[in-house]
Amino acid sequence: MKSLTAFWNILLKDMRNYYLKPPNISWGIIFPFAWMLMMFIKSKSAFDITEVFPGIVGMAILFGTTSMLSVTITFERKSRSFERLLLAPMSIEVLVLAKITGAILFGIFNSTIPVLVSVLYFKASVFDWLFLVSGIVLLSVISTLLGLFIAVSAKEVFEAQTYSNFYRFPMIFLCGLFIPVSQLPVFVRPLSYILPVTYGVDVLRYSISGNNSLPVLLNLVILIGFCLLLFYISIFNIRKKWIV
Repeated sequence: MKSLTAFWNILLKDMRNYYLKPPNISWGIIFPFAWMLMMFIKSKSAFDITEVFPGIVGMAILFGTTSMLSVTITFERKSRSFERLLLAPMSIEVLVLAKITGAILFGIFNSTIPVLVSVLYFKASVFDWLFLVSGIVLLSVISTLLGLFIAVSAKEVFEAQTYSNFYRFPMIFLCGLFIPVSQLPVFVRPLSYILPVTYGVDVLRYSISGNNSLPVLLNLVILIGFCLLLFYISIFNIRKKWIV
């Protein structure tokens, strides 16, 4: 019961202090629109929404969650407020779950904007809603855990931002966000399958058009495996680096 209370209070504090701020909410709305406008200007005509849909959703989730979590945790470490949480009478697992839940919800919120615009305005058809929701949730979890992994490695906010870009920008080209992995050079594809975002984008592609590279259930299993791996690696690093 105490752990649940602590989890809820930390989540509410983070939502109030970070994720529900007007600039973050407006950024979460504007970012997907900016990418849609870029695709329209690039093509100079109506683009195929089924081709760009997974990429826009994946970009909105990836950039939103990794930016917010890596920077906020690094900032709290800098101000020593995170150290006070480590002294609280609760397990590190509960603390980390409370910290990442806000970023996961923020990533899901970011994804709803392009989904609604694509379905309601561009009249995009959804092949499988269940896998669409599953892909969005798991991609939000994966992106959040990548942000946590970055935060554990950074000491300053600018370091967290630099590390985030180091991971994110290659993913734009390697994870099938806009260029399918099957169209990448053969010697590059192994790198794509090392990155967990690739499997999340493949689930999104299946949910929209049924055009996926790997079996969708295999993608989900691999995503869950990456989630567990990144979570426990981050827990291990927190115990090793932050707890004396």
